[in-house]
Amino acid sequence: MHATRQVLAASLIGVVVGGAAVQGLHAQAKPKAYLVTETEAIDAPAAVAVSQKTQGVIRAAGGRTIISNRGVITAVVGTAPGRFGVSEWESVEKAQTYVNSPERKALAPERDQAIKILRQFIIEEFLN
Repeated sequence: MHATRQVLAASLIGVVVGGAAVQGLHAQAKPKAYLVTETEAIDAPAAVAVSQKTQGVIRAAGGRTIISNRGVITAVVGTAPGRFGVSEWESVEKAQTYVNSPERKALAPERDQAIKILRQFIIEEFLN
């Protein structure tokens, strides 16, 4: 009987410690961030080329393109944007580092001749 209580007590302690560890890890987790960009093509063939280069820079900076200009956009309210992209980042800081990176800035002359950025913003994921 004494051994059963010890096993039960050890199990209970394990559950409590494990639960506390999971809560601690969850509290330390940073929410993901999403860089959202709406653009208008100035030169369609050049826009495709600069989009491919931009996606390479995003990957190299640690981001992941999750929506690109290849999808069909259906308006529900208002007018659908012509071109739209979303990239996912580990944090707002990582997204901002990419936005201010020399690699992204190096694409600016080519990008500015191919597309016009209408809107660009970062959304931080909300964690419950």
